[in-house]
Amino acid sequence: MKVLVADEMDERAEALMRHLLEAGVEQVVRVAANERLIEAVKCHAPDVLIVDMSRADRDSLEPIREVTASDPKPIVMFTDCNDHAFMEDAIIAGVSSYNVRGTSLPEVKPIVQAAVAIFRRYQKVAGDLQIAETRLDEHAMVQQVKTQLMRERNISEPQAYKWLRERAMDRGKRIAEIARELLASRKQD
Repeated sequence: MKVLVADEMDERAEALMRHLLEAGVEQVVRVAANERLIEAVKCHAPDVLIVDMSRADRDSLEPIREVTASDPKPIVMFTDCNDHAFMEDAIIAGVSSYNVRGTSLPEVKPIVQAAVAIFRRYQKVAGDLQIAETRLDEHAMVQQVKTQLMRERNISEPQAYKWLRERAMDRGKRIAEIARELLASRKQD
């Protein structure tokens, strides 16, 4: 696992990086002083980001939003800010694990592992949702085409479905693809 650390405080960042390496993380890199977070993510291709924010405000979440929009990753945030509204904003921005820092360095490895697990679960749910939405859209499209066929050909719903199914089998395509083609050809007419 490769971890990218974004922290402006050298001593704290170095302690965190040592802690991660001692905990068995394979590779730990740090965002350079004048490097943007998105550039560091593109350059290093980390598996996980750890962002430490001493001055947590909504504007400081913009780099996280950029990363989430272009290349989503599990993001662990440490902050001094115990503010529920800011925590919600951070999670909306893409933070997988929001942690209020105490006086000592916490056990980071389980926090990172939990963030990765939560991120993967979220990605799976988002993927499942996308599949479900696609299926619903395809079902609605097939229903629309069946209705048009029933009206135009004066046939029953089972006959319209059979017509679509036979057309799909003849062409080696899915019924939804045939329905999409029929709708597209009718829009051109």
